[in-house]
Amino acid sequence: MSMRIALCNEVLRHLPFEEQCAVAATIGYDALELAPFTLGASPHRLSASDTSNIRRALNDAGLGMSGLHMLLQAPSGLSITSEAPEVIERTMEVGKRLVALCAELGGRYLVHGSGQQRRLRDGSEKEDRTRALAYFEAMAVAAADAGVIYCIEALAPDRTNFITSIADAATIVDAIGAPSLRTMLDCSHAAGSEQDSIPILLERYLPTGHVVHMHANEVDGGGPGSGAIDFAAILKTLASLGYDATIGVEPFVYDPDPITCAQQSIRHLRSCMTP
Repeated sequence: MSMRIALCNEVLRHLPFEEQCAVAATIGYDALELAPFTLGASPHRLSASDTSNIRRALNDAGLGMSGLHMLLQAPSGLSITSEAPEVIERTMEVGKRLVALCAELGGRYLVHGSGQQRRLRDGSEKEDRTRALAYFEAMAVAAADAGVIYCIEALAPDRTNFITSIADAATIVDAIGAPSLRTMLDCSHAAGSEQDSIPILLERYLPTGHVVHMHANEVDGGGPGSGAIDFAAILKTLASLGYDATIGVEPFVYDPDPITCAQQSIRHLRSCMTP
């Protein structure tokens, strides 16, 4: 298989960025998938010197930067559904700048999860949804200009009340109709809340071009191999469908510790790729 494996860098956020890169490379990851909030309180305002230092640290460790995720965690107060014009304007500004940052760092995709920043308010669902679609349309334009893909992530219903299935995300992708706007599959959310299995979802949405990325994690948020998800079957399905992009390892439970979790996760995925 030619799939690359990236580590979502918030797993190692307790370390300086240069050490994150060194540890991920030593463990065997091909790239880091960056959470902007780990880069500072205002990641959309990183200086040219900051981005140069990030690229240098990645290059020195022999790593790529695959993409960005957890997009709207910083700065605080962002929302794609807010009724306040100033909040929408600020969120648009941050989103567009993060798209540009992704391209500047050599990434290929952005993953829009940010469940709390996209909630629909009771009684205002229609208006909030309209504002969200305007945001996604703007990000599609920005992503096309930057040469990257903006992915809408379906989250489990306990994380948000808007876009809680891959079908929901695919409907928005189709409505906007821009090649630069796609969706992705998070194993934890999909296994915990979708009616169909992950291999079936991949068979449905990969050939259509809706799904272009995947996060590997267990239902409880643990690293791949710490739970019951059959990653061998998932990787076999990906291979049969010709998937040759990146898989992002995104655990939320770092058991027994972050570095060991990252190490065990990639070891399990690599073992599943062995013929």
